[in-house]
Amino acid sequence: MVAAPQREPVTAYVGLGANLGAAAQAVTAAIEAIGRVPDTVVTGRSSMYRSAPVDASGPDYINAVVEVRTLLAAPRLLSELQAIELAAGRERPYRNAPRTLDLDLLLYGAGRIDSPMLTLPHPRMAQRAFVLLPLAEIAPQRVSALSLAAITSQVIARMEPAADD
Repeated sequence: MVAAPQREPVTAYVGLGANLGAAAQAVTAAIEAIGRVPDTVVTGRSSMYRSAPVDASGPDYINAVVEVRTLLAAPRLLSELQAIELAAGRERPYRNAPRTLDLDLLLYGAGRIDSPMLTLPHPRMAQRAFVLLPLAEIAPQRVSALSLAAITSQVIARMEPAADD
């Protein structure tokens, strides 16, 4: 019997955000939950950032980006992320509604996908300081200086780490 070829791990990046309830705790819990996704390991984690909502209203968001190494295909990884959102009480009453947790698959290796379910790279990430600044912190090679210059007018601040970090 010939063994099936072993799939190589892929490096992917996930954007996290929350602006309802205990947002910082929700982001921290989501990072821990991502670390429990099958065949997936969190290999990098940005600082948390506080940002004003973009194209939305409501309280400020708490955002971060994590790097993962995964054996999961991109659609399966997205499904796992959506399950984490649901477990955190995520509802989708309307586009850009305030949320208890938002997890976005930003990049999946060098992969490009354009389907009704998933578009990679994430189609609006280059327009969002709350994605680019944390991504640049953990993967500077993935963010161009031109992209960073384009988002300088957006209100965002890196949060100080908690005393027990």
